Amino acid sequence: MKLTYISTYPPRECGLATFNKSLLNAISVNLTDNTQPHAAVVAINEDTDDQYDYPDEVELVIRQQSIEDYIQASDLINASDTDACILQHEFGIYGGDNGIYVLSFVNRLEKPLISIFHTVLERPSYQQKVILQNLARRSDRIIVMGRVAINMLNTIYGIPQHKIHFIEHGAPDLEPPMQNPVKSDTLLKGRRMLLTFGLINRNKGLETVVRALPKIVKHHPEVTYVILGSTHPGVVKNSGEEYREHLVQLASDLNVRDNLLLINRYVSEKNLFNYLSAADIYVSPYLNEAQITSGTLAYAIGAGAAVVATPYWHAKELLAEGRGRLFNFKDEDQLASIINELLDDPLQLHTMRDRAYSYGLNLRWPEVGKNYLRTIRKVIDSPDLNEQILRRIIDPEIMPEFSLDYVKHLTSSTGIVQHAKFGIPNWKEGYCTDDNARALIMTLMAHRLGYADALKLMPSYMSFLLYMQNECGYFRNFLGYRNEYLDKIGSEDAFGRAVWALGYLVHYAPNNAYCKFGEELFCKAMPNTRNLTYLRGISNALIGICYYLKTHPCDNGVENLRKHLTETLINSYQGSCGKTWRWFEDYLTYDNAILPLALLHSADISRNKDVLHIAFESIGFLESVTMGPRYFNPVGNQGWYSRDGKMPSYDQQAIDVMAMALMYQQAHHITHDPQYLKKLFTVYSWFLGENSLCVPLYDNETKGCCDGLHPNGINLNQGAESTLAYLISHLAVQQALKDDPGYNYKGRANVAALMK
Repeated sequence: MKLTYISTYPPRECGLATFNKSLLNAISVNLTDNTQPHAAVVAINEDTDDQYDYPDEVELVIRQQSIEDYIQASDLINASDTDACILQHEFGIYGGDNGIYVLSFVNRLEKPLISIFHTVLERPSYQQKVILQNLARRSDRIIVMGRVAINMLNTIYGIPQHKIHFIEHGAPDLEPPMQNPVKSDTLLKGRRMLLTFGLINRNKGLETVVRALPKIVKHHPEVTYVILGSTHPGVVKNSGEEYREHLVQLASDLNVRDNLLLINRYVSEKNLFNYLSAADIYVSPYLNEAQITSGTLAYAIGAGAAVVATPYWHAKELLAEGRGRLFNFKDEDQLASIINELLDDPLQLHTMRDRAYSYGLNLRWPEVGKNYLRTIRKVIDSPDLNEQILRRIIDPEIMPEFSLDYVKHLTSSTGIVQHAKFGIPNWKEGYCTDDNARALIMTLMAHRLGYADALKLMPSYMSFLLYMQNECGYFRNFLGYRNEYLDKIGSEDAFGRAVWALGYLVHYAPNNAYCKFGEELFCKAMPNTRNLTYLRGISNALIGICYYLKTHPCDNGVENLRKHLTETLINSYQGSCGKTWRWFEDYLTYDNAILPLALLHSADISRNKDVLHIAFESIGFLESVTMGPRYFNPVGNQGWYSRDGKMPSYDQQAIDVMAMALMYQQAHHITHDPQYLKKLFTVYSWFLGENSLCVPLYDNETKGCCDGLHPNGINLNQGAESTLAYLISHLAVQQALKDDPGYNYKGRANVAALMK
């Protein structure tokens, strides 16, 4: 059996690195086959110039902030002879916001995966929650080292309990030395030692112990409080040794400087065990309860130390049944009282040590390794492949339930507001024609599929378009919160989208009054379509014209406009395309799929094979740029993609995804080819986490959609544009599945056809 371990690794000074190394050794010692290497390590490095002299088992290094490294690592592991992967998770060791790059790694991984959660937050941010949920979804098993985490993962994160296993944090398999060198150290000889060890930072609460020292020293002047460990590298980088110096100054101010010893180094496991064995009392003074795992506490119990700790989650579990004592957070008086009581009562101190030692025998790394090995073998022998399969086929049941709740939240009697602050409408930014046109299209699509509450929203969006159309038929775009016009004539994009919405309304109006309303505004706008010069405005308007012609096929004036706009797009394509560049312009920018989508609609009216050929030729080119083997990767807004340039990966916008979804829906409508249905679902899945960062933008709690995908995470604002783009894409999938001949009464696509 060969296992790959993903985490930090020694000689990097990091608690997870130490854990990873210890776990690797603990599992390896329980494997009986010594004919081949048991372990490979993928080490996570900080993005610094420092290079570690890693041991031979480290086969690959990931630079923390290089997303390409995560992708390369998953590909190399997939091609290797590894049987399973073991990943340590802590938000701070992976790249991107809150370590989001770890999802880019695990979602490409094809090997069985066991993830160890070192931190589970009771009140996670949206992104932290998404990361753990998606990491859990991809993992075959999740290991936690505190029982409280099991219930938290189930109730807060919605992770099924059958996936979560409890295995305690390991401790060194060592016995106290007969002659402990720590006790003979000149600085500690004849002293009674209080000890805390680990990487030093402010959340350890060490100042609480220093403040307790005067009351302790008053009764026991022979006490020395030893703080063993170097300052956390991240703290040194940002603040230097300010916290360590603060502790020294505090001790001086309290006249206990001679009773404080700071040993600023990262000690070996053997030396650490010597200090733990020599200590009279080990103190763990964390500042709050949200600590599901403490490796230092596990080591102290494993060494049979008498422990006094604040009541954080792991401490309450590990020190139960008399294995230690608890004191209140930041309560130096209570701490001093407990320590003096224990130092005055050797029998009580001895009893605590005996109980800790007996329990600590179960924490020895070889025993913990056996527990891990049992779990790993179960995963390898019977991996749960259901979720992996679901990610590769079209299954409507994995789509979130369609909901208009958030759209209702954004909509007033005036229309839908443009922007939101997180999930709260930002009324001061006002309204725009672009979004109200999209909202009208979305509600009409929803009404077609039987969502009755969509009908109630339509009048707001229709009346908004009426209010924004001026006398000459153009549309203003921006309206202030107090319903004041902010422009005289909007962009061609806004005009085109309004025409699209009105044409769609004419064709799919739920009643005659709405149809007549749409016809009046549509016909008033028509004379201006010949003045359009920008391709996206032309394309949007052409789509609306095509929908109008499905209801009024004999309107020769509108038909002539369809021909004119189609010819404009064709001429632009023929003037720009080359041998390897099959596109309408010399660059790809935003909303790109609208251009071939417009030609698909035009060809659907005219049955012109030449137009259809150009549509599918340009679709093929767009796919070659944006459709990867696993997910859709739209052109980023940071610089666009020119003919001779490099495609920017970010920022990715939801409207690009919507345009691709509608394009594939129309391609499927014309051809009935199931490949387009599959591609439609792949594009839609971008919203659900099948993207370059492997993070969902759709928010299951608010029912809104985040505004964009950035290099380090997501834009957490949930405005109208992105939310409507998600809902339209969702409805496009539903409509395409409903129209597909392979879609059966159970609501599932014909999987056999889709997988060809």
